Amino acid sequence: MPAGLWIAVPAAMCAALSFGFSSNLQYRASHQVPVRGPANPTLFADLVRNRLFEYSIGLNLLGFGLQVTALRFGPVMLVQPLLVTSLLFYVLLTPALNRHRPDAVRIAGASLTLAGLIAFLLVARPADVGGRDLTPDTILPLAIGLAVLLTACIAGSHTVAREWRSLPLAMATGICYGVTAGLVRSLSNRFTDGFPELLFHWQLYAICVLGPLGVLLNQNTFQAGKLGSPALAIITTVDPLISIGVGLLWLDGTIAVGPAPIFGEIIALAVMAAGIGILATRAPHLSHPPRPRAAASDRAERRRA
Repeated sequence: MPAGLWIAVPAAMCAALSFGFSSNLQYRASHQVPVRGPANPTLFADLVRNRLFEYSIGLNLLGFGLQVTALRFGPVMLVQPLLVTSLLFYVLLTPALNRHRPDAVRIAGASLTLAGLIAFLLVARPADVGGRDLTPDTILPLAIGLAVLLTACIAGSHTVAREWRSLPLAMATGICYGVTAGLVRSLSNRFTDGFPELLFHWQLYAICVLGPLGVLLNQNTFQAGKLGSPALAIITTVDPLISIGVGLLWLDGTIAVGPAPIFGEIIALAVMAAGIGILATRAPHLSHPPRPRAAASDRAERRRA
């Protein structure tokens, strides 16, 4: 195994653990503030006053730093699939923190997810040269595609029934996360230039826009509808798939090709997606969602009245 992967793989796994903890806190925080419309920045103003959200931001920053480290030493098509394990931590840590044993469904979902992930990485053998310079000409198709997809997802969240709203929002979240990872990988080639020089690269500013937008859409997804299971599965599946596409098309990425490898990669991704779907049905917010403080206070006031 290349020397860089000895840093990239542990960093990606630690990032996944941090993101898993952060997601638990963010879900609880999102249900303690008023519901806002898709991509409404007012939601951030509500959340920054919430203690749980403050803790989650610290964990997110830690996870992002570890993700950047992993992307510096490993290909985006390896790092992002490894971050799928954040869902495992999100689901499996909840019963552990509550001193309960994971049930058989959680164990089955975790086993399928890990089996699919390991199989995909073994069959695909993802790698990238990492030296392509993303000029405005080469990045234009990515920017247009991103704008079209995000616009369609956000517009769709306004037009569908409330119980379906979380699905297009989850799709938009996964797209933002996947493209952001590709931009971080592209920018990582410039890290040796030093911090002042990084300010002159457009990728930094694109990350500063797409990263917070992804977090905001993630909070909207937590708040919207009751379809938490497929929404969580969509985010976790779309993120690595988008990052793999960005790596292949824009970052000189390579994966094994040919009838047998492609068939194996499709089967592995299908197994991973099935495991994610099973795990998502045991996500904390599907069984025992936390009670919003404001709503609980209102009910208490009505009882006293």
